[in-house]
Amino acid sequence: MEKGIKIYFDKEADVLYFSRGEPRSDAISRELGDDIIVRLEPETNKVMGFTILNFTRRFEKLSFTQEIPIEAEFALI
Repeated sequence: MEKGIKIYFDKEADVLYFSRGEPRSDAISRELGDDIIVRLEPETNKVMGFTILNFTRRFEKLSFTQEIPIEAEFALI
């Protein structure tokens, strides 16, 4: 069964990671634009996770009311 979404912030590297389940070494990485990387399952092209580089610098001028659009599916297991 698939595990939930993991969120990890590496303060030293200033990188925010989102991952669905455990990271896979065979994932396909694609840069979406300005320091945002998405990781895809090679068989299905489903999103496994994404990475935001320079996270605090990117969002330092935003207020806490700023919305970041994220779609997710939730289920009780």
